[in-house]
Amino acid sequence: MKIGVAKNKKKVFVSLYKKNLEIHPIWLRERVNNEDLLDQISGQRLYDPSDFKKNLKIKNALIKKKSLNVQFSDGIKSNYDVDDLITEINKSLSYRKISLWDSKIKNIPKVIYKTNIFETKEGCDLLQKFYQYGFTIVKKTPSEKNFIKKFAYSIGVIRPTNFGVIFNVRSVNNPNDLAYTTCPLPAHTDNPYRKPIPGIQMLHCIENKSKGGFSTLTDGFAVAEYLKKKHHNFFKLLSTVKIRFTYVSRDTILENWGEIIELDSNGFLKKVRLSPRLDYVPVLKKEKLDQFYKARSLFIKLCNSKKFMIKFKLEPGDLMMMDNYRTLHGRTSFDRKIGKRHLQGCYIDHDSAESKMKYLEREFNIAWTK
Repeated sequence: MKIGVAKNKKKVFVSLYKKNLEIHPIWLRERVNNEDLLDQISGQRLYDPSDFKKNLKIKNALIKKKSLNVQFSDGIKSNYDVDDLITEINKSLSYRKISLWDSKIKNIPKVIYKTNIFETKEGCDLLQKFYQYGFTIVKKTPSEKNFIKKFAYSIGVIRPTNFGVIFNVRSVNNPNDLAYTTCPLPAHTDNPYRKPIPGIQMLHCIENKSKGGFSTLTDGFAVAEYLKKKHHNFFKLLSTVKIRFTYVSRDTILENWGEIIELDSNGFLKKVRLSPRLDYVPVLKKEKLDQFYKARSLFIKLCNSKKFMIKFKLEPGDLMMMDNYRTLHGRTSFDRKIGKRHLQGCYIDHDSAESKMKYLEREFNIAWTK
């Protein structure tokens, strides 16, 4: 990608998709960094862009080395760093490259914990791996109760739910969720009935001496891409039909609607929702529902298959971060009469983790190279 100036010096272009795209004068004008137009502490504009004249133009533009100098028709002059402009353009054109994986994944993303990790390069590596693979396991954290709260707050803010600020995953009498039983839990995402759905789940292993109780993970995006290639009609149904997800307890009623496979406006994978014990399909034409149920059944089976699912046992001190918009998790059944199994969990939203990662990338000048 390159930025250039027209021969008449009144237009600025960026080479994109093998073509030269003219950059709108207002787009450039909104990005001036003059001290009298931009608060130097907050980086916020000191003017309202709606006050610009509709016929704002570039009177003169010149590129010298890595600097673009522009004079606008309203009398404002500004210098731009060309590399900064390219970075800004890329923000609206591309996504961070992710790595889809299945049960043959060779290198499970793991990081060794150390005190104040999110003030170090290792913390940046942890978060980059998390966004690349949709999960990461932090090894050798203190296996102390409530440590997860300290860990989560070192990234951002915990998202409380009706299960509390943190919740204890262990078998109890009269549970209000199957997570608090010894039952096996198939691959699923958490809280699809919330508005909005929590973006990241953390699970911290305090004790795990039970017989069974293996954790499972599945890359929901990898399964969705497989379905798109091999069963496109099923993919289309799961990405267009909205279904209702509901959670009901003695004092809580939560409902939300959404697709099992949610796409963004460009058709890219955005979110996977899967919770077969909590979903309710709307009344549609019988023929369409016949196909939808076949599609959902295949998706569920693939998410729980040996082809896509990995299985492992968390050790005391292991802390697992999972992207609740992408990675499905579950567990095998366990016998609470043989050893104790105790995990603690909590939720944070993506804005906290993304902010921390971008801050560390800037602080240590680390590029996304995955």
